[in-house]
Amino acid sequence: MTPVRPWDAFTSAEAEVRAMVADPRWQGLSVPDRAHVLAARILVTPDGDRWLFGAHARWHLHDPADGRWHLAPPPRGVRARQVQHPAAVLPDVVIPNGPDFHAEPGSTQAFIGPDVSEDLTERLRVLLRASGRKSELDYPLTAFDEIFASDVPSTVAAIWGTIMWCAYAPAFDGNERLITVFGEYLRRSLPGDEWVRWLPAPPLLDLVTLVSERQEAGRPRAALRLAAIMADTAQILLSDTRFRPRALALLTMVEPMLRRPGLNADLTDAEALRAAWLERCPRRLCRALLVENDPESHFSHAVYDLVEALSFTPDPPMAAATFLADLSDSKGALPARLDHRLRRAYGELDRAGLTGTSASESTEPDGFPVQGGVLTKPAPAPEVAPPDRTSAAAVLGAAYATGLAWGTLTGAKVPQGGLAGQAALVRRLVPERDDNHTDHT
Repeated sequence: MTPVRPWDAFTSAEAEVRAMVADPRWQGLSVPDRAHVLAARILVTPDGDRWLFGAHARWHLHDPADGRWHLAPPPRGVRARQVQHPAAVLPDVVIPNGPDFHAEPGSTQAFIGPDVSEDLTERLRVLLRASGRKSELDYPLTAFDEIFASDVPSTVAAIWGTIMWCAYAPAFDGNERLITVFGEYLRRSLPGDEWVRWLPAPPLLDLVTLVSERQEAGRPRAALRLAAIMADTAQILLSDTRFRPRALALLTMVEPMLRRPGLNADLTDAEALRAAWLERCPRRLCRALLVENDPESHFSHAVYDLVEALSFTPDPPMAAATFLADLSDSKGALPARLDHRLRRAYGELDRAGLTGTSASESTEPDGFPVQGGVLTKPAPAPEVAPPDRTSAAAVLGAAYATGLAWGTLTGAKVPQGGLAGQAALVRRLVPERDDNHTDHT
């Protein structure tokens, strides 16, 4: 007999809200009416916390200090009851609009541990080989010149840029073939070491610049070729859930140019062309573009992913705080952006002198712990012990994505050797990174 899963208030409330938003009548409701029906389904836990399943098909936690609602995954399995909440105090940003509930599911896993499939890698290698034969005179390198040598054509940069922009968290095994196939084109060694390449996530503007420069130079066919290479690359990346959400978004932005070659041909300014691309993306893919449109919200979603990836721990907010403690926050701007549970956990670490740590303070250059050395600060993150490599890869990806999101928001730099908590997790994945596991969900 199949065991029956125990009833969970959060699962039940989530199912109710999903059914309401999926109902065609939802689109006909005014925002106040939507707020009214949502307010009737707010849950309260024994500690007094109030939870709402709302916009982006994610949970929001009410902050009793200032009344704000923060993105926050709920404590599954904890008792909760439904309470009436004043609908008028629900801000519009937590009310689902409908399309936001259809976001493409992705994966928070980094590319350390579970390898990219051989089929995906081979298809990109073939595309790269053909693109590498183009002339740099016809396709000058107008972006990604810090990555590639000056004689590399922008067709190669278009493939690289698409991979990095589409990746949820571009941290790769040092020997990941998807990256090593670019070896002959690189200007210098990639950030990181033989174990992990901690790669930067480029802005969409870098990809757009490759196209707009050719349009400005009066080479529309070359501009279309670059757009087609980006589309071809994104199409290949769709098969891996770690790329899929942004790959879909990029396809919706680029493919109209290929179907209508004259579309946006007059836009030679990169910023103007970027705006035109972003306008074409449907609302159901809006979360994939928060990194471009709303860095504040993008960071909040990354923190949500991190806490959710740590759900196997006894205290996910405290576990997440150990990774947030690695972020550079000289202006003290981080705590105000956290929900009160995370803020409390982060405060405990701060009072213990465990915030603002870095990988250089706790690890050797190759990412392994210092043996017999003296640490300037202890790193709390190694206390997190994922039960398996899939969980470890998910935490690693979410933690790195959070670091990148923080950098986009504040300008803080991620150390080339990774952050302390991430480097500690790498030790769990290095021995297993070359198997054939392909479950990236």
